[in-house]
Amino acid sequence: MQTLIDIGANLTHDSFDRDRDAVLERAFTAGVARMIVTGADLHGSAQALALAQAHPGVLWATSGVHPHYANDYTAETGGALARLAQADEVVAIGEMGLDYFRNLSSHAEQEYAFDSQLQIAATTGKPVFLHQRDAHQAFVAILKNHLPSLSGGVAHCFTGTKEQMHAYLDMGLHIGITGWICDERRGHDLQEAVASLPLDRVLLETDAPYLLPRDLNKAQKQQIDGRRCEPALLPHVLEATAGYMNVDPASLAEQATANTKRLFGL
Repeated sequence: MQTLIDIGANLTHDSFDRDRDAVLERAFTAGVARMIVTGADLHGSAQALALAQAHPGVLWATSGVHPHYANDYTAETGGALARLAQADEVVAIGEMGLDYFRNLSSHAEQEYAFDSQLQIAATTGKPVFLHQRDAHQAFVAILKNHLPSLSGGVAHCFTGTKEQMHAYLDMGLHIGITGWICDERRGHDLQEAVASLPLDRVLLETDAPYLLPRDLNKAQKQQIDGRRCEPALLPHVLEATAGYMNVDPASLAEQATANTKRLFGL
């Protein structure tokens, strides 16, 4: 069995409070040996770090503020994130970026938080864990200003077009693939894009508890809580991604794991 790494799991989400240990065990049984816990705001980043420290060698964390929460981002927030990022268990800065789809924070607030966190990434030397939705041009414009000082990164939960993917690849980013690729309604752009995704740039993630793959059968849903996504479903994401990339799943698993180790220093 391949040992996979889930690069993006929101394991501090309250839907996991009642059975987090069982969720981890199901992941291990499925061949998911390690996971990176996403930090989406200051409190969540501290929780992600604490969870990683409680599971050394198995869990790691990111430290960041999602654009949805940028309206609370201040210079003090940036300082606190930078302090969290000093921990060895924090392997990336983010989840950060721009989200002009929901606009839960103003564009100006999102851009300020994004720019600040890119500076933290440059200072700490840690890669960036990026979010972008309906903001491609502004996202690229801000990111390009910081590229020379960054240590790589990933377009987390990429759902865009082939053209957008190649713009990110040209900037040296990796591409994070989730169960969105299994969505027969919304996944067509991603399914087309990954056909030209280089093997040395692909990363795999579940974004648990979000993005439950829509093509799970009844038996697969019975193995988990069918109302949420879990890291144990990463092999399902792997199989779907391999199909659209036209590569052997075992080869993709080996390469994605190697890419993850290299980017995040695991």
